[in-house]
Amino acid sequence: MPFINKIVASVFIILFFVQCNSVKRYNEHLQELVTVQQLHSDIDYTYKKLQQLHPNLYGYVDKKTLDFKFDSLKKTITIPLKPVDFYKKLSPIVASVHQGHTQLYGPTVAFTKKETKELLKKGRGPLSQFEFDYIDNKLYVTKNKSSNKSVLAGTEVLAINDINPSDLIAQYTNYYSSDGYNTTFKKLQAAKRFPGFFTIENGIKDSLEYQFKYKDSIYSTIIRRAEADTTKKEKTKIVKTENQKENLKIFKKKKKTNGYNEEDKNFNRNLDFMQQDSSVALMKIRKFTNGNYKRFYKQSFKSLQDHKTKTLILDLRNNGGGRLSEITYLYTYLSKTNFRFLQKTEVVSSKSLLKGAYWNGGSIPVKILKTIFAPFAYTYLLLTVHKDDKGKNYYTTETRQRSLKNNVFKGDIYVLINGGSFSASSLLSSNLKGSNRATFVGEETGGAYNGTVAGFMPVYRLPNSHLKIRIGIMNMKPYYLTTIDGYGIFPDQEIDPTLEDLLTGRDPELEWILEDTKNDN
Repeated sequence: MPFINKIVASVFIILFFVQCNSVKRYNEHLQELVTVQQLHSDIDYTYKKLQQLHPNLYGYVDKKTLDFKFDSLKKTITIPLKPVDFYKKLSPIVASVHQGHTQLYGPTVAFTKKETKELLKKGRGPLSQFEFDYIDNKLYVTKNKSSNKSVLAGTEVLAINDINPSDLIAQYTNYYSSDGYNTTFKKLQAAKRFPGFFTIENGIKDSLEYQFKYKDSIYSTIIRRAEADTTKKEKTKIVKTENQKENLKIFKKKKKTNGYNEEDKNFNRNLDFMQQDSSVALMKIRKFTNGNYKRFYKQSFKSLQDHKTKTLILDLRNNGGGRLSEITYLYTYLSKTNFRFLQKTEVVSSKSLLKGAYWNGGSIPVKILKTIFAPFAYTYLLLTVHKDDKGKNYYTTETRQRSLKNNVFKGDIYVLINGGSFSASSLLSSNLKGSNRATFVGEETGGAYNGTVAGFMPVYRLPNSHLKIRIGIMNMKPYYLTTIDGYGIFPDQEIDPTLEDLLTGRDPELEWILEDTKNDN
């Protein structure tokens, strides 16, 4: 045993130094110039990977145009570049494919596990101390989490270290895409991605000078890294009452069922009754991940049936997607008839699934296991991927006919949507819209009506610049399609919240629905 323990310890030491050296070398590479020949090679590598894996590469841009874009890019690169400068040239070409799940990641400084822990101990950074919203091409503070409470919600950010945030957002908007041509996705993503944009350009800072504007007053202030609480708190045994124990037990069970977001302290799924007579219910789903979704929906729709609820409001605003299995299961409680949720899913080939999904990623032990089971995986894909008479390959997933649940909801349905409704939430919305099952309120979804290329999304590192690209490899289309290709699900009642709505907590979309239910009654 002592001998084995020494071997294990030695392995951990070796892995520690390998990681440290790897991180150090990566960070050094960020400041190095990559040769013209190497950059051209990375451009070819990127296009080749997209052609090998992406099943709808020319869905929103024709092949001739995309060929021209990649060829032209090579001609414009005549001098060596740093990875970040190369990223700014290559990412707009990848974004021109207009597939939101496929994107080139910007280069950022890497940290070892030890360095990450030390940074967290130092406290919250000056960018993370505010929540932002981007409205009418201006960046506003909508929540202040810093110790400087003089910065009020609704304050406009004019500059950070003399950098105009609107200029930075306008630049980086070209580096990623929604599904198709809609603009609502980028409008909502701008504020969320701004801290990442700033960090790519300037690195991680311990202090930043903000120039703010509130009403007619313009002022500057320095926001420093918030010191973390490092004092050791004495553990005191708190004697809980039987009632408190029971409430804690209920809360823990709810976390497992509803899914819980530790950072935001909220649940992924909630069901609330809006009227005293329970005639209207609101089901808020933040994302289709985490939690025992089958238990949640089973309990929720049983409750709707028991309360004889007449109207269900499904809130999918800012829902970025998640599990296909979950939205299909949820639809069994919403549809009016038995259904097929998806059309056949297009893939480039069975090899693209094998390369992109099966072999991509994983530790050395995982790769060893994959090698052992590779014959079974390959056989499975050969049996499930079929070529049609036009030569296209399809993978059957969620195409079988589904039956409705016993306590399916039969009342009226309203769906709240906005530019943050993306991926899986758009697939669900497409079928609800196409079957005329719901009334949609808000703004156009960020995800396309006619589907998305996602599913498995392998990440590849470009050989020379070491930039990383993520590629969707499954073209998933809802059962119901529209002739207006390249856009999201449009609302029946369009409502765009104002800055004042955000600051006061007013929800004009929800208010409109509640008023509409009164009129119907």
